[in-house]
Amino acid sequence: MEELIPAFSVYLLILMRVASFFVTMPLFSYRTIPAQHRLGLSAILAFLMYYSVEADPLVIDGLYFLLILKEAMVGLLIGFAAYMIISAIQIAGGFIDFQMGFAIANVVDPQTGMQSPITGQYLYTFALLLLLSVNGHHIMLDGIFHSYQFIPIDSMLPFENESIVLFITTAFSRVFVIAFQISAPVVATLFLVDIALGIVARTVPQLNIFVVGFPIKIAVSFIILILVMGSMMIVIQQTFEYMFITMRDLMKLFGGVS
Repeated sequence: MEELIPAFSVYLLILMRVASFFVTMPLFSYRTIPAQHRLGLSAILAFLMYYSVEADPLVIDGLYFLLILKEAMVGLLIGFAAYMIISAIQIAGGFIDFQMGFAIANVVDPQTGMQSPITGQYLYTFALLLLLSVNGHHIMLDGIFHSYQFIPIDSMLPFENESIVLFITTAFSRVFVIAFQISAPVVATLFLVDIALGIVARTVPQLNIFVVGFPIKIAVSFIILILVMGSMMIVIQQTFEYMFITMRDLMKLFGGVS
């Protein structure tokens, strides 16, 4: 029994980081996956990683409970960073819906339980399928395993490092740039349609531009979406790459690696 307690202390820290990853990380954190399955997968992965992570047995004292909090923060923050980057796809859909006139018609996302724009949910579903097709979920699990190379299990976080806050702020601003890149073709086209409808409204005052313009903008939006869907998927794939890079760089900052 005395030999099992130090081993369990290391396993508990590994389990805390893996389980925290699954709370906020894309795909694994969705409500469609039962909590029992996520907890079971976390326990199995932590058991497999226990024999690969180099860590000395730890004594359960006050410092140990601080390490538990540290492991939970590492998992939550890195998973949140990944979720923040991929949420740019839904923000792009919100930009498109606002121009189309669908901003008032939101749908409930069964994966998160929150309301999301119609076009954003449509693009987000295709993005998740693309993430699975390129084995992005394997890369995220691989990132959990290799996180111990940057953030040792017995080290504390460098809270005094201002570059962590700057990095997260930069990544947050980058989300809106990515969203604009995804939605730019449709938004720019609808802007030109608005200008054309404004000219028609001035030249033909008898025409009810609100009745005519709404279906025209919807039809043009669908046509442009069909034409640029391939380009959108390329930008979304680059978004995945940026998401993985963001996770890696954030692990380096947490580990004090420049």
